[in-house]
Amino acid sequence: MNSTSQAPTRALLILNPKSRSGAEADLDDGIAALRNAGMELEVFYSGGPDETENAIRQRREQLDLVIVGGGDGTISSTAGTLYDCQLPLAILPLGTANDLARSLGIGNDLQHAFAVIAANHRRAIDLGVVNDHYFFNAANMGLGVKVTEELGPEVKKRWGVFSYLKAFSAALTRAQQFKAEIVVDGERHMERSIQLAVGNGRYYGGGNIVADSARINDARLDLYSLRPQGVWELLTLAPLVRGGKHHLAQRVFNISGQRIEITTRPGAMAIHADGEPVTQTPATFTVIPDALQVVVPRDSQELLSEEDKTHGTDPQ
Repeated sequence: MNSTSQAPTRALLILNPKSRSGAEADLDDGIAALRNAGMELEVFYSGGPDETENAIRQRREQLDLVIVGGGDGTISSTAGTLYDCQLPLAILPLGTANDLARSLGIGNDLQHAFAVIAANHRRAIDLGVVNDHYFFNAANMGLGVKVTEELGPEVKKRWGVFSYLKAFSAALTRAQQFKAEIVVDGERHMERSIQLAVGNGRYYGGGNIVADSARINDARLDLYSLRPQGVWELLTLAPLVRGGKHHLAQRVFNISGQRIEITTRPGAMAIHADGEPVTQTPATFTVIPDALQVVVPRDSQELLSEEDKTHGTDPQ
């Protein structure tokens, strides 16, 4: 990772103590491998977002890299601090969904994630912002919020990778339709909806794809809205939503842009970002291009190449 003429990478590894359960041996081996590769590594066990923020800010002048081990919510909670401090991020996927790891091409395997960190290849990615809250993957309202509310720790523990399907089934009975005024880069649209999502990354909600062409470094936001429909219609639509091809269905409204304003009726609606409650409507969404340097696989196919970005092309 570092030649003898280069200074070692000074890194802070932030872990939730609960993250060790089920992954202790992999974490210990991975930490040892990073140190053996020459990384100066401090391990910090955090009790919550405030402790994490303080730890990063107190060490900001002594750090070259922040490694966060956890799920999407844990990693997302560091976004604002890392952006403010302009510190690079590396991730260890220790959650249920690990959607950011998917969007970066890292995946769920801890051994592979440690190898990616050791290689220390960095790319710039975008950050989404909703009402001054930063997010990596996606923010949503309506059915998606109900799914998150159903997705408690017990459900995750009992159902594992199937927990999102279990939560979705339960949330269907609670979903209600709403009216949304959507202004995208100054263009106004009126929609009836039961689920509305705005994505910065490519994956969200346990592997669903925000949009077929979405990338976390494409300098745009991708919105989709599910029009009111029955349970059977939603189930038949599910494969398209899962694969990011919902633009093929007339029951879905799709649009992309850099600034999105949403007002809902009959009243304010809760907005969750990266699986956590953050704000409510009315909401303004923006994107910050190339906001953070993130450690990714050198051959990641989930990111636009510099050539793709320059020419505005889509690798798919």
